[in-house]
Amino acid sequence: MQSALRLVASVRRGEVRWVNYLLASALALGSDAGLFLLLLDAGLAPVPASATGYCAGILVHWLISSRLVFADGAAARGTGERHRQKLLFVGSAVVGLAVTTAIVGGGSALGLDPRLAKLVAIIVSFQTTYLLRRHIVFRAAAG
Repeated sequence: MQSALRLVASVRRGEVRWVNYLLASALALGSDAGLFLLLLDAGLAPVPASATGYCAGILVHWLISSRLVFADGAAARGTGERHRQKLLFVGSAVVGLAVTTAIVGGGSALGLDPRLAKLVAIIVSFQTTYLLRRHIVFRAAAG
């Protein structure tokens, strides 16, 4: 019976964490997409506009993820482990950036509206980075 209760509590924690991650991602996405659209309107090509927006989103996401979403798995500030987590977080973001720029670049090359390509990139990149961050970057918090 206690095992079942622990499992239910773990699932609920996971659900709350996923919802919090979704909200953090929405804030980061707002930063990303807002900058992307501003840069497009300013005449910057779609791929560098997408990459620049994504980089702004990375910073916003780290701040929220490390302090709220995965706070129980974040290492203490100023430690080697915290530095390792930052590097892993940036590494996961680079994977997401590669996915994003490949999809936006490929979509643009195929004549798709870059906004549509960016929408597809958002979905694929979100799921990819969530899995990396949950299972690798903040592994201790995934429980």
